Amino acid sequence: MKIMIVEDEALLALELELEVESAGHVVVGTAASRKAAFDIIETSVPEFAFVDVHLSDGPTGIDIGRRLAEREIPFVFVTGNVKRIPDDFVGALGAIEKPYTMNGLQNALTYIAATVAGLEAAAPSGLILCERAPAS
Repeated sequence: MKIMIVEDEALLALELELEVESAGHVVVGTAASRKAAFDIIETSVPEFAFVDVHLSDGPTGIDIGRRLAEREIPFVFVTGNVKRIPDDFVGALGAIEKPYTMNGLQNALTYIAATVAGLEAAAPSGLILCERAPAS
């Protein structure tokens, strides 16, 4: 899977990148701001994204989430303050709360990869899923 990482803390972005790559995925770009993330969305077309809510240019992760949802690119928020995420999760599959463990992140990544591939999978602990209304 081609994955975009949106995180303004360099060490966290690097750790996440290493975990994503060790799970066999490709990081198509890392962004610390809304503009950088929008550029990656347009040029690299990720298949999935991890998005922090509060970035170097403020709480712009929500805007990035909306752009991803418009493009039908699945994503999860990765944040230290889940309360900053709107109730509808702006289209996110869910959220991973910081601080997270590497094992928890790997389990979430396995679940996410299966979900994006259209497979059934049990949600791991540590991944807060968005409550979606049932289809009518």
